[in-house]
Amino acid sequence: MKKLTLALGLAAALVSSQSVLADGQETIKVYKSPSCGCCGDWVDHLKENGFEVDVTDMDNMNQVKMDAGLTRQLASCHTAFVGDYVIEGHVPASDIQRLLAESPQGHGLSVPGMPMGSPGMEYGDRKDTYQVLLFNKEGQTRVFAEHN
Repeated sequence: MKKLTLALGLAAALVSSQSVLADGQETIKVYKSPSCGCCGDWVDHLKENGFEVDVTDMDNMNQVKMDAGLTRQLASCHTAFVGDYVIEGHVPASDIQRLLAESPQGHGLSVPGMPMGSPGMEYGDRKDTYQVLLFNKEGQTRVFAEHN
């Protein structure tokens, strides 16, 4: 009887710890154009790096960007939301993980434009140097990370 009780207790603890891990996992909500291949490649990059991703295809991304408080200077092709943050463009998963771990004051991260070599934009050998910007609701920015 003691062994059965111990086994049931261990099984319950294992199930409980697995549900905590599942519940603690951040889901990234991505809005993208249905015809954009690089956006799909960026979603694949997120999944390959352990994120759960919920994708919504939209024909008019301008409204999503306006609602998110993005300026033209911060804009790229897709917009995402994770936790309390906006993620704009081809932000590497490692920078999103750092953002969530450090929780800096800000509204989100952006990689303006579509720099070659950024996640989802890996075509050929070209790799542009680019910055990941942390921005606030007023549109002010600071460099969060630099990649080359």
